[in-house]
Amino acid sequence: MIIQTGMRTDIPAFYSKWLLNRIEEGFVLVRNPYNPIQVTRYRLTPDVVDLIAFCTKNPAPMLPHMDALKAYGQYWFITITPYGKDIEPNVPDKEKVMEDFKKLSGIVGVDSMGWRYDPIFIDEKHSVKWHISEFEKMAENLSGYTKSCVISFIDIYKKVERNFPNAGEVSKADRIGIGKAFIRIGAKYGMTIRPCAEGDELAAYGADCSGCMTVNTFETALHAYLDVPKRKTNQRNGQCACLLGVDIGAYDTCGHLCKYCYANTNAAFVKENMRKHDPLSPFLLGKSMPEDVIHEAQQRSWIDRQLRLF
Repeated sequence: MIIQTGMRTDIPAFYSKWLLNRIEEGFVLVRNPYNPIQVTRYRLTPDVVDLIAFCTKNPAPMLPHMDALKAYGQYWFITITPYGKDIEPNVPDKEKVMEDFKKLSGIVGVDSMGWRYDPIFIDEKHSVKWHISEFEKMAENLSGYTKSCVISFIDIYKKVERNFPNAGEVSKADRIGIGKAFIRIGAKYGMTIRPCAEGDELAAYGADCSGCMTVNTFETALHAYLDVPKRKTNQRNGQCACLLGVDIGAYDTCGHLCKYCYANTNAAFVKENMRKHDPLSPFLLGKSMPEDVIHEAQQRSWIDRQLRLF
């Protein structure tokens, strides 16, 4: 099966010690974010976990501990944008993140690395021309260390609207303009552009609109076929074909505090939650409660070991 770590928070950046403890103990407890007394216990042992998927803006805290992940397949999405501290206040220097991206690629291999340039938004400071120029600089820097770049345009969720009131939807003309330029630049530097939950609008120009975390993505990283339960593939509004793994994170715990974040309610709540974190707890946030109802997850490896002629 697939364990996700980055849909709700940034575990490598802020909770790497906790993750290493969970791997050492071989299990994790995860609260249902919509019904907190419902808790699921997942084993984190390599016999049932085929791959751990990461999505982070700062992989540096995990780099000294990569030996602990050797028994697992891995896929790393590193989000690197050219936004400044006014938008991403606690994200490290982007030049440093790109250097760490390259180090990580050397450890896990190019097939296990994806660059995310998202979300894309437009305003007076961050114009279409600015995005295209900055994207090319980054693509040139990361060339040879990944074959994939995932892009998406900002979605104005309620949390985004509250924390980033000046943000607005990107027009179709700007989406097409940026998409065509990124596809051209990506081809120049050996990267396929993969729009995330954007439909097939950019397919005609050469984008791969099949999804960013698909079965094929993980099969390529594992160099193996997967026998995935059909219920695990996502069809979000017909726009997303990504593989639904199990996410072990928690909302309102990401200390980057990016203005566009859909996973944080507000900075004060995040800081309060981060103070509750105990790296020795089986939960990322808090501890066990008397009313918890713990369910043991049914887990199995998805790797298909059947021999094929082709």
